[in-house]
Amino acid sequence: MQKIADLRYSSAVLQWDQETYMPVKGAAMRGRQLATLAELAHEQFTSPQMGSMLRSLKERRTLSAAEMRNVELSLQDYDKNCKLPASYVRRLSEATNLAFHAWIDARRKNTFSIFQQSLQHLIDLKKQEAEYLGYVHHPYDALLDEFDKGQTVAKLDNIFNSLRPRITEILEAVASRPQVEDGFLRGNFNKDAQWALGIEVLGLMGYDFEAGRQDISEHPFTTNFSSQDVRVTTRIDEKDFSNMLWSCIHEGGHALYEQGLPAGEYGLPLGEYCSLSIHESQSRLWENCIGRSNSFWEKYVYLLEKYFPEQFKNISTREFYKAINKVSPSFIRTEADELTYHFHVIIRYELEKMLIGGSLEPRDIPAAWNELYLKYLGIIVPDDRRGCLQDVHWSHGSFGYFSTYSIGSLYAAQFYAAIYGNSGSIIMPSNDLDIGKAAGWLTQHIYPHGRYYNSEELCALATGEKLNPDYFVSYATRKYKEIYGI
Repeated sequence: MQKIADLRYSSAVLQWDQETYMPVKGAAMRGRQLATLAELAHEQFTSPQMGSMLRSLKERRTLSAAEMRNVELSLQDYDKNCKLPASYVRRLSEATNLAFHAWIDARRKNTFSIFQQSLQHLIDLKKQEAEYLGYVHHPYDALLDEFDKGQTVAKLDNIFNSLRPRITEILEAVASRPQVEDGFLRGNFNKDAQWALGIEVLGLMGYDFEAGRQDISEHPFTTNFSSQDVRVTTRIDEKDFSNMLWSCIHEGGHALYEQGLPAGEYGLPLGEYCSLSIHESQSRLWENCIGRSNSFWEKYVYLLEKYFPEQFKNISTREFYKAINKVSPSFIRTEADELTYHFHVIIRYELEKMLIGGSLEPRDIPAAWNELYLKYLGIIVPDDRRGCLQDVHWSHGSFGYFSTYSIGSLYAAQFYAAIYGNSGSIIMPSNDLDIGKAAGWLTQHIYPHGRYYNSEELCALATGEKLNPDYFVSYATRKYKEIYGI
């Protein structure tokens, strides 16, 4: 298992390089290298010898609970991977490489049609994957399960149909009040100063720079090659203070999770994250519940004075707090406020459900995207770059990922309430926000378990109950009621 992990993480190093430093002419050969490693890892993992060994181990009565769980999960993974031919795994890797570079080119030229053919090929392959893996009700279920075990269209439809009107109610209340001022967040913010600020904030969060690093990429992401080498990327806009900082905090949350996983379980399920929904709970917890809290900035306002004394010299902590939590429909998901963010996710979920279900063709994505943004957020998308080309996920073939952002936000609010014991309230005295307390709680309740539990089981173990969206609604209601004077 560790040898197979060596192959997979070697591939991850090449992918990280591809998105950060690789020269343009290296794209074609890099695609070959990635495909070869993916094919080799798949062949080794799905060999008859591996299956025989796992089935034999499952019959042993001398294994510890952790050892048995590693065997059970590995066997589940084995049975699922055996449904995918090695030739398919290679084709998917090659197609993903081509799609990523087509997406980069399309973004630069602000033209979706450049990406369309590559995306069509990827979607065809993901439909084929759904058939290989099998499903009961909707082909999209097979892909959702890859990112959050047991997740289905039926479950997500229920969650989103319940959540949407409750968020809309808060948004309508906010819209009835005077808008907060956030103009001072846009101006001239030196990229080197922003970079230094981001590095310092990552350090405050507990990110271990001896076990990781930060770089620049087209789209911020976190990757890891072991718990001792976890890397983050960000992007900088010198005209927008918010763009980089919350990307750093968001990716930092992901990275802390990866750095906290048991190093001794390298290559085994108990050394891997629980699910992408739990992973996103970590980033959203740090980015929003903590990083956008009044208490955090009362405590760390000196960072603003240190790096941008002129830009913030006449801005109070209170004004800054309200500005970074301004609620307003926007084009870019990663820059959206906590409330409208869920509509960005729902839009992508609806589009993917139609694409995999066959009721939407890739050529119609821009029109469908723009129609849903007008329907849910009341805004007219000006171009493809700020519309359907903004996310990297489709170029990675990550169909089924987007819903984990919203589900992760719901988990985050529930974890936040458990950590600080405040029933989701964000309004706390500054001395109550000890970020070390959050790090300690996560280290005890989330990180050490790896994949031992699924998302719902882990949530119940950590908080005493399964996922309950009421925590997020309570948290959001209290927070924005206070900010907007509702």
